[in-house]
Amino acid sequence: MPEIGEVARIVHYIRQHLIGKTLAVVKAQHDENVFGKVGTSAAEFEKALKGKKILDAKQQGKYFWMVMSSPPHPLMHFGMAGWFKFRDIETAYYRPDKPSDSSEWPPKYWKFTFTTAEEPQVEAAFVDFRRFARIRLVDCEADNIRNVSPLVENGPDPVVDKDVLTETWLTEKLQSKRIPVKALLLDQANISGIGNWVGDEILYDAHIHPEQYSNTLSPPQITQLHTSLHHICSTAVSLLAESARFPETWLFKHRWGKGKKDSPNQLPNGEKIVFLTVGGRTSAVVPSVQKKTGPVSRDVDGGEEDIDKKPKRGRKRAANEEDEEKPKPKKRGAKVAADADDVASAAVTPPPEPEPKPKASSSRKKRNGVKTETPAPTADDDAPEEEPKPTATKQNQNQKTSAAKPNGDAKPMPKKKIAAGKAAAAEDVGGQRRSKRVSGRG
Repeated sequence: MPEIGEVARIVHYIRQHLIGKTLAVVKAQHDENVFGKVGTSAAEFEKALKGKKILDAKQQGKYFWMVMSSPPHPLMHFGMAGWFKFRDIETAYYRPDKPSDSSEWPPKYWKFTFTTAEEPQVEAAFVDFRRFARIRLVDCEADNIRNVSPLVENGPDPVVDKDVLTETWLTEKLQSKRIPVKALLLDQANISGIGNWVGDEILYDAHIHPEQYSNTLSPPQITQLHTSLHHICSTAVSLLAESARFPETWLFKHRWGKGKKDSPNQLPNGEKIVFLTVGGRTSAVVPSVQKKTGPVSRDVDGGEEDIDKKPKRGRKRAANEEDEEKPKPKKRGAKVAADADDVASAAVTPPPEPEPKPKASSSRKKRNGVKTETPAPTADDDAPEEEPKPTATKQNQNQKTSAAKPNGDAKPMPKKKIAAGKAAAAEDVGGQRRSKRVSGRG
């Protein structure tokens, strides 16, 4: 991803070839990611820039913009792989393995192109094959661009805002957070422009482990971090991110061997380079130089990445204890037992000799996975717990239901009365009920 130095390189080329030029031709092809996600369209971009003069180009971290003769002004971010090209002018900050065909114009993956009116004409294009770049229009006065979104949400630029990013400011920022120092540097809301390789270079130069928590750095470490931050960023910008001109002592010169065959992954003096994931990015670390002086989010021992793959017991135990504290949902068997207890408390007179009956509710409790102890025969036996038998009549079912679950404040019928009613029904075999049953069959 283009970082503070690479963006400074493009600002340099815009100032060199476009300042004072009028845009005679502006073409844009709409990309919903590049334009649409920031509330702009290709048509709006063309209309806003055509016929206007470019007065200046400026930068804040990874953002850059062109100051036009009148608002709105185009504000751009390269994302992961965006770039700004000029026809017949080489702007790349590295030599690709397979050189592209410079005669092809507009270049592949272009998002917008424009041609100046003045002679000699200059043609430029914004390209991005991964579509993570962002192009928007900022409708405000040029001097106020840094006070509106998205720039206002970003931290100070280490080169442009040296008077803001002081050692005192950095100390307060580091001590206000408890996160790995590398993650703090990568967060654009804290400091603008620092990306992966710049962050690693700063920490290597400062002899600070990238995973050490920011609020554990000592005052001498913070002083050195402040010095290294300004030194690395200023050097990268002044050299326009041209890596061939970087000092040989920089980690940048030796960090790109990860995953490559026969790559030593070490410095010229033999010190080993290891790779960690910090702040979601792969970080190059020299453990012999970047010593741990305080708590870190993960350890590096003997130059190798030490990742504990076992789950943290404390966290798991805490989760289990939390689960145990949560009330478990009642199951059907438990609900029936609870109803029986309610009936028992409402009963008045226990039966003289409760007849043994099948433990349907007990077996049902087992089927539902609830272990309960069957109490000794008491008054709760007048609330039958078993399910009605298939041969039972609808009238009997209603009787049992009303006995087990009384309505409102009404007390359930004592078992003596139920038994008496059953006996009377058994003796009355030749009377009116018998005649009704016989007549019903006819």
